[in-house]
Amino acid sequence: MMDARAIIAKIKAEIAPTDDELCWFTNGLSTGLVSDAQAGAFAMAVCLNGLSDAGRVALTTGMRDSGDVLKWDLDGPVLDKHSTGGVGDPVSLLLAPMLAACGVFVPMISGRGLGHTGGTLDKLEAIPGVKTDVSEAQLRRILRKTGCAIVGATGAIAPADKRLYAIRDVTSTVDSIDLITASILSKKLAAGLEGLILDVKTGSGAFMKTQAEAETLARALVDVANNAGCPTAAFVTDMDEPLAPALGNAVEVAVCMEVLSGNRLAAPRLHDLTIALGARVLALHGEAEGEAEEKLKDAISSGRAMTHFAAMIAEMGGPPDMAEDWRTHLPAAPVVGDVMAPMDGYITAIDGEALGLAVVGLGGGRRVETDRINPAVGLKDMIRLGVKVGQNQPLCTVHAANEDAAQATAAAVLAAITIGEKPDVQPLVRARIS
Repeated sequence: MMDARAIIAKIKAEIAPTDDELCWFTNGLSTGLVSDAQAGAFAMAVCLNGLSDAGRVALTTGMRDSGDVLKWDLDGPVLDKHSTGGVGDPVSLLLAPMLAACGVFVPMISGRGLGHTGGTLDKLEAIPGVKTDVSEAQLRRILRKTGCAIVGATGAIAPADKRLYAIRDVTSTVDSIDLITASILSKKLAAGLEGLILDVKTGSGAFMKTQAEAETLARALVDVANNAGCPTAAFVTDMDEPLAPALGNAVEVAVCMEVLSGNRLAAPRLHDLTIALGARVLALHGEAEGEAEEKLKDAISSGRAMTHFAAMIAEMGGPPDMAEDWRTHLPAAPVVGDVMAPMDGYITAIDGEALGLAVVGLGGGRRVETDRINPAVGLKDMIRLGVKVGQNQPLCTVHAANEDAAQATAAAVLAAITIGEKPDVQPLVRARIS
């Protein structure tokens, strides 16, 4: 008979536990056979000593199998994308309907804002009436009808991860490649995917501040996912500036609607990265990457991607005319004002994390889980890194609930932006991991 103490002792002694032991432990997390104290000791042992490559796979698949694993019988491939989080990054809202317009089914299980980064579910819920907490039956109905469904995880998806994550959060064991990998992939693989593209962010607005850290995580994720049976690739992408020129829930949805309407110039970096990620995941399913890029561009120019997005919104309780009248449906902040450059020069650096926290301060994110989000607030028309500005030229526009909040945020924005010499700007895609 297996025992949690013996498994923890093995990891403490740097002896690799067997696959069966790790599967037993993850099952114990979901059934209660493993206590909170044992779960915390396990997390600390893994954080300090790590697991083998095989151990990462066993931990991930064990957590995946601790709850429901979805199976599909659909007339097309089931593909998805995951991002490790950044600022001004609403790629999911674009990519899911674009892939659906190409004949793909996208059951995108997403999350809420975490720290300084925005949450996909919070952005969707800025649209009046939209409900992202759905049952499995509702998920299946939405997916069959619209080709894409961006929803929250049910309690039956990877319950072992849910329990271990809560314990990691209070035991200072979040920063473990093994545990991060298992946490991300257990939920994604439980969605029954046939292909996955990962967007691992690096830079001032990302959790992984250095490219080396991001590449290490990307390789771990790709290796584990492929060994678990899901064809997977990753991009390491730049987050030294916001991906889109907007930070906040409704303002990011507005940018996405502009792009889906065919206006690439509304957010060129966002548009181009979405195309690149989509083409790579289609290539995992056998398409030529160049041809896949053209298909995705046509999905926008033809209006089909917008049609799929609007249909998904309607099925999730949102307005039925989102494609035509989206501007009238999105909430607007009562106070809107520009932040002006204090001097001439180039935008030398942008502290993305500080900007994200400024949006949280406006009410656009959560300091604690129980906080209510104001979907209307945020930053829009953000200046780009490397751009030359003159004194009193706008750096961005603040959308706030009141004048005091607007003034405090303007000061935070000025503190987050450095004006000086022209910088070297990183490429949007810094590395490709396959």
